Amino acid sequence: MNLLLVRLREAGFDAVSTEPATGGVVATAAMVTLRDGSRVFAKTLRAAGTGLFEIEAEGLRTLRDLGGVTTPEVLAVTADLLVLEPLCPRRDDDERFWEDLARGVAALHAATASDRFGWHRDGWLGRLRQDNTWDTDGHAFFAQRRILRWLTEPLVEAAFDGEERRALERLCAALPELMPPQPPVLTHGDLWRENILADRAGGPALIDPAVSYSWAEADLSMLYYSPRPPAADRFFAAYAEAAPLAPGWRDRMRVFHLRELLSDIAHNDDGWGAAAAVREIIAPFRKS
Repeated sequence: MNLLLVRLREAGFDAVSTEPATGGVVATAAMVTLRDGSRVFAKTLRAAGTGLFEIEAEGLRTLRDLGGVTTPEVLAVTADLLVLEPLCPRRDDDERFWEDLARGVAALHAATASDRFGWHRDGWLGRLRQDNTWDTDGHAFFAQRRILRWLTEPLVEAAFDGEERRALERLCAALPELMPPQPPVLTHGDLWRENILADRAGGPALIDPAVSYSWAEADLSMLYYSPRPPAADRFFAAYAEAAPLAPGWRDRMRVFHLRELLSDIAHNDDGWGAAAAVREIIAPFRKS
């Protein structure tokens, strides 16, 4: 927290106190009170040079400017500091909140259809790089950049034997049969519960994106499989009302979720059983 205060003051923010934030795995973050009584949300890294904050700030602006969703205003960004407009807690028990979020995400996807998958630069998912190399083939993009990309991470290598790795590769080869063709659209990329907050009016706002042009259903899978309150179930019906989903979408959620499961393992966050969940998904593709 002292380091965060120092960097805020160096950036021209007269910070006097911090209230540490929880939930992040990369940066030191806090709600910060300034001398004039106003507040900002700020994050810092001990080591600069990754480009993480510049990429995050660009993602927030892009989601707002191209997709029309609410994101916090970026007040300052440097190699080792990100300062954002403060947001409010989300309204977990309010179905209207989740309906509004669904319509906003559906509008984001509908307004940003592209002709290729990826992004003009790589990004970050947690502490690890997200490969956003452009590709016109969505099945190849998802296989190479969102699933098989994790197999070289040391903790993922250690978690699966050779046949399990080959089963993942067979699943990827079968993606054209499992996933109907869908256009690439701008996605948040890390749309789980903790990256959903509220603006001052109580409407949904998104933080911590890992943007790329990908399949819309990849965004839905993050929320589908993250722990969520009962009221959030209304999100999926409201999304389908705004942007009809292809038949069988619920069955596809588990395949899309492989990317997050493998990321959890790579980040040493498998205490809840991510590897076992992967094995269940790939079981039909095992040969022994």
